Amino acid sequence: MTNAPIPEEEKLNPGHTQTRGLLRVLGPLILLTGVAFTIVGMVSFFASFGSFGPPRYFWCAFVGLPLMFVGAVMTQVGFVGAIARYHAGEIAPVGKDTFNYMAEGTQGGVKTMASAISAGLSQGMQGNAVRCAKCGNPNDAQAKFCDECGSALSKTCGSCGEVNDGDAKFCDSCGTAL
Repeated sequence: MTNAPIPEEEKLNPGHTQTRGLLRVLGPLILLTGVAFTIVGMVSFFASFGSFGPPRYFWCAFVGLPLMFVGAVMTQVGFVGAIARYHAGEIAPVGKDTFNYMAEGTQGGVKTMASAISAGLSQGMQGNAVRCAKCGNPNDAQAKFCDECGSALSKTCGSCGEVNDGDAKFCDSCGTAL
């Protein structure tokens, strides 16, 4: 099995290709017919200003305007894919260049933020750990004995510095939550 790109025409439903071709032909024809009718109707309208008779072909404008609208919509639908691909081809390089320019300008700030977040996370994880008074090894906050040396752990109060039992929830000296 190969990874060759699929041609555009195979990606589309075969009915879509035929419909698109029909819209690309009929749309401009109907649009031009509408333009012709509208011109005839308007010329008849303005030509009647010099005479006392009513405009004979003014009704053509009322037929031509809807035909112009239908033809324009059909033409737009027939060419919408080509127009979208053109816009994407024009916009994508500019967007890429803008992104790269901004990325270069913010690279130092992103590194600083990443370092600060990393330091905060590691400090936060150590803040929840209980250090063994004997060997200094960090242990889980719920641990009662040191993972490294097996000594009974105690909790030091962050407020007053009092050493409390490992299972204490509040400081014996000041009552601060541990």
